[in-house]
Amino acid sequence: MPVPEHLERSDGWHGLRPGDPVEIDGVAGRGLTWVFRAYVRNTNNGSEAVEVLGGRPGQQHVRSFRPEQVFPVGGRKRGVPSLDEAPQLPLA
Repeated sequence: MPVPEHLERSDGWHGLRPGDPVEIDGVAGRGLTWVFRAYVRNTNNGSEAVEVLGGRPGQQHVRSFRPEQVFPVGGRKRGVPSLDEAPQLPLA
């Protein structure tokens, strides 16, 4: 199914590439794991979302979250800012 023209999808966002593990703030559950899938921006209203893949062990659900909910693995417990606030860009 084609993506609507007003949605811009990117396979990279703030240093992440598809398959990179991330943590999501605000989702309760034991053993949940997530990997980055894509960054999406709606050009009609400016809204942004980060698509991830995962869930409970063995699940591969696609979910979308606000950028400020996405953290590097282990970052929430260490008090590291979200990837929206502190991108993990590669060193040049």
